[in-house]
Amino acid sequence: MRLPMQSVLPAWALPWIELITVGLQIALIVLLMLLLRSLLHRFISRVSADKQVPLELVVGTKRLVTLLLVGAALLWILDRVGVSATVIWTAFSGFVAVGAVAFFAAWSVLSNIFSAVLIYTSRPFGLHDHIELLEGGDKPGLAGEVMDINLIYTTLREDPVDGQEPTHLRIPNSLFFQRTTRLRRSQQPVLRSLLD
Repeated sequence: MRLPMQSVLPAWALPWIELITVGLQIALIVLLMLLLRSLLHRFISRVSADKQVPLELVVGTKRLVTLLLVGAALLWILDRVGVSATVIWTAFSGFVAVGAVAFFAAWSVLSNIFSAVLIYTSRPFGLHDHIELLEGGDKPGLAGEVMDINLIYTTLREDPVDGQEPTHLRIPNSLFFQRTTRLRRSQQPVLRSLLD
């Protein structure tokens, strides 16, 4: 036999039941998303270790999985809060239209994204490689260890000069296809052998 809700909960909690229920549902959605993200990241790491997948592809795949899971969780949370799917779709399509116009207006951004795809696929250099972007001919240019390859830029850690702290350079990816790049292999031969 079920007891009525009024007899189970104290009187002060009755107006808050709906809010508490939605809050617990949101917490459960976030917990499920974090658990699924952790499981998928672990699966990607195991597969990449077995198949010797390039580190850049592993990092990109993990970022994509996280983005998709966070997006799905956000849509589910908005549904639980009461935002209709029509409103979400209208807002999303409007955002995509404005984003498309902005991307075509900012051609350099598209150039950097396309260059990042070429860097990922052709692999002219990888993480922890030491590279130098030459100004012209043999003139020295920007140089350092590759720390991250992003859709827009590549981060280099410059070698410290005169005992100073090393600095980080963020170089637009399109520059790697406009200038000559000198490649020096990684100082970590074990990591390099795993990537090749």
